[in-house]
Amino acid sequence: MEKALRVIEEMTRLGIIKAYAIGGGIAATYYIEPILTYDLDIFFIPVKEGLDELAPIYDFARKRGYVEEAEAIIIEGFPVQFIPAYNDLVREAVAEAATVKYHNIEVKLVRAEYLTAIALQTGRAKDRERALRLLESDAVDRNVLVRILEKYGLLDKLKKLEENIDGK
Repeated sequence: MEKALRVIEEMTRLGIIKAYAIGGGIAATYYIEPILTYDLDIFFIPVKEGLDELAPIYDFARKRGYVEEAEAIIIEGFPVQFIPAYNDLVREAVAEAATVKYHNIEVKLVRAEYLTAIALQTGRAKDRERALRLLESDAVDRNVLVRILEKYGLLDKLKKLEENIDGK
């Protein structure tokens, strides 16, 4: 994965993407116990917004000999899914990403509070489970999370999740 992350950092330096942050299951494993995940999810801010935001990434990848597999690009042997920041919450999550060290490279990582908020917003079963595990960890600053959820109208989703757990 380190080699794939170096390539993603290079894409940022070359201006192929404006900014990125690791999200999804890989990001969650930074904060909680490892979970099964297939690929590296990269939320990114495109250089040029429009219908073909992924084109520069795929052009870069093809020129380097990387192949596509389903919704991922296999970069240095690791499946990477590039996800344009599709709403204000995800854009903010990328902008507020933490810089962390992964082996010998500094990378951008979605903060635990934003991972939780995105999981609540998405609402799939695996996302609810991820949100629960993040909430149970020491990684989430509850005050920060509440501010984010209030800003994006998601506080009710947190309350509903907690009610289901408490059996209310």
